[in-house]
Amino acid sequence: MDKRPAIATQPPARFDALRERLRLLYHGHSLGALRFQYAVMIIDLLIVAFFVASPVIRESPSFLWIDYSIAALLILDIAARALASTDIPRWLRQPTSIVDIFILLTLLFPLWLANLGFLRVLRLWSLSRSGVFWRPLVRRGYGSWREVVQSVINLITFLFVVTGFIYTFFFRENSGFTGYIDALYFTVTSMTTTGYGDLVLPGPWGKLTAVVIMLAGVTLFIRLGQAIFRPHKVWYPCPQCGLQRHDPDAVHCKACGHMLKIPDSDD
Repeated sequence: MDKRPAIATQPPARFDALRERLRLLYHGHSLGALRFQYAVMIIDLLIVAFFVASPVIRESPSFLWIDYSIAALLILDIAARALASTDIPRWLRQPTSIVDIFILLTLLFPLWLANLGFLRVLRLWSLSRSGVFWRPLVRRGYGSWREVVQSVINLITFLFVVTGFIYTFFFRENSGFTGYIDALYFTVTSMTTTGYGDLVLPGPWGKLTAVVIMLAGVTLFIRLGQAIFRPHKVWYPCPQCGLQRHDPDAVHCKACGHMLKIPDSDD
């Protein structure tokens, strides 16, 4: 009778130990955790590179093999991130988690969701919002570049998502790499509002697509300019109100007046 409770509690103890181990790897600051986070970052960037190229290499014989291999990696990564979270339901409701789960579905069902494959590039956006991406960079003193880098990534993500959309719905038929370059050329021409020469999307839907790209592209360029030229701020969440951006020499939060203890970025 005395041994049964110990046997019954053994699996939960192992499960809790696994969650704690994953939490230390994904959110820790030790040398081993930072190495793990760098490895995850490099793998994620390689996956994003595959997502950018996937509209062109979709007809390749090895495409499905690579597709399902990346799906297996994402399943492991999403499950590990969920277990590393202290509140799994809250983690599942975050926009980055929703985007990652949607990307996983496009990988698991590449034939049924082929026309939505261009949205996989959103993985780059979710990566730029991940603590696993920024924690090792902040440790090396690059935290002040966070807003600029996120603005650049927003612009790049938008560029390749729109390029993938245009290629899928306007240039995909028997065009291959040349069609993808045409889609990229049209997207950049629209975003920079430089006007069109020999390449115009056909029909009223093509014109509406161009209008949307120009409006969103100009907005993203303005946002990038603001991030580069606005006064430098440091990222430090206020314990009282949660305000994240402060002056480097701030002693009190400008929103609630709470005393701040912003660490030296050179440490």
